[in-house]
Amino acid sequence: MDVTDNIVVLDAYVSNAGDMHWDALQRLAPCKMWDRTAPSEVVERAAQATIVLTNKVCIDEPLMAQLPHLRYIGVMATGYNIVDVAAACRRGIVVTNVPAYSTASVAQLTIAHLLNISCQVHHYALESRQGVWSRNPDFSYVNTAVFEMAGKTLGIVGLGQIGSAVARIALAMGMRVQALTSKSPQTLAAMGVTAAPSLQHLLATSDVVSLHCPLTAANRHVIDAAALACMKPTAILLNTSRGPLVDEAALAHALRTGGIMAAGIDVMEQEPPRLDNELLQLSNCYVTPHIGWATTEARQRMMDIIVANVAAFLSGHPINVLIN
Repeated sequence: MDVTDNIVVLDAYVSNAGDMHWDALQRLAPCKMWDRTAPSEVVERAAQATIVLTNKVCIDEPLMAQLPHLRYIGVMATGYNIVDVAAACRRGIVVTNVPAYSTASVAQLTIAHLLNISCQVHHYALESRQGVWSRNPDFSYVNTAVFEMAGKTLGIVGLGQIGSAVARIALAMGMRVQALTSKSPQTLAAMGVTAAPSLQHLLATSDVVSLHCPLTAANRHVIDAAALACMKPTAILLNTSRGPLVDEAALAHALRTGGIMAAGIDVMEQEPPRLDNELLQLSNCYVTPHIGWATTEARQRMMDIIVANVAAFLSGHPINVLIN
């Protein structure tokens, strides 16, 4: 290892709130941890760093130009739109990410949103806590529609590792699954999944639409007013992927006016969201604060891969390298 190598972690708290250890990383090279770093603080804090680790702190080309020792950027997540990978490649800076660490966790939360909406788990738990059931004259208390998922159609946009995991769970629940994907018909047939010929077809024929695609310039607001208008008024939209895939104003309007029945979302266009974001107030929109990735097991896998990525880079054989 080059003795001049040193590590700066720009936003350590979001990955490790104190319930895990950074010991394995700190054994690789001198390491400075910052819980959070504002954009204006990056240059000062990383000025001497050869290795920078970031989860949500953006690193673009102008910033790279001010970090003359930088040789490696480790994204402590799967999505890497916070880094200008093309600029890094031009400058000879290696960029890595942490692939596939949260597949089971995000799939689990996706289905949790679906089951919460279909069975109204949160509603009835709250009603019971407030004594509504205790005051009811009958043994069972039902004041909303609850419905089965068996026999319903799930449309998945993006059939990568997480989308495939969601498909497996949905099939086990007795759902029909169709997907908008580049996977071959043979692969889909083996999975028990049907190929959707178009996004419009998927939206129009699915009882539940779940987004599991990366965010690109081409698919920003892929779920907009026109897309929502294609969906059934009884449909459910799930987004545990990337917030900007959905036009939030259009979604709020559709939920408020009966364009679709409900939404379960774990990601938003701005995080944290503004207090006046209408989606936070709508009774048929169920928002969790970007927790799909945050199970103990997923975060431990993430920490292990972060350390493995840095160790591999220092050995001269980097892994999980992003290439523009």
